[in-house]
Amino acid sequence: MVCDLVSRTGRESQRYNNLGCRQVAGCIPYRYKDGSDGSNISNELEVLVISSQNGQGLTFPKGGWELDESVEEAASRESLEEAGVRGNVEYELGKWSFISKRYGTCYEGYMFALLVQEQLDLWPEKNVRRRIWMTAAEAREVCQHGWMKEALDKLVERLTSPQQQKEADLDDQRPS
Repeated sequence: MVCDLVSRTGRESQRYNNLGCRQVAGCIPYRYKDGSDGSNISNELEVLVISSQNGQGLTFPKGGWELDESVEEAASRESLEEAGVRGNVEYELGKWSFISKRYGTCYEGYMFALLVQEQLDLWPEKNVRRRIWMTAAEAREVCQHGWMKEALDKLVERLTSPQQQKEADLDDQRPS
């Protein structure tokens, strides 16, 4: 599949809340690890982390929420631009306020769960970012933002809750 190989840039179309904080949206891309025989039968959750543009530290894809898109569209676009993945934006993990260490400005960040359906070989920020699949525990150790760790905790809790397991068991019992 072909994708536009240029990321959106500039702040002219960015959203800001009523306190003047820039609004950003992102995703925690996830999948279930393939079985050793190539089947998708493992229950081991993997999440995709990316390097920051300067190569210092690992994070989840996120960026500016623009005026011409919904917050879910912004989160999905950022996952495509920064991590080269497409998928289903499933649900909001939460909203956090934080101060940028780099710029000292306030942000309001929305994070979503993204079930990855496609991983592209070419994507807009391929030349400035690395992407790495790892377990949620490993991602929690290397993620550089506390608020993203909280979002990861919410994702893991939601995907491993007893109700989620019960629904998955019911799906397994249904005829194909």
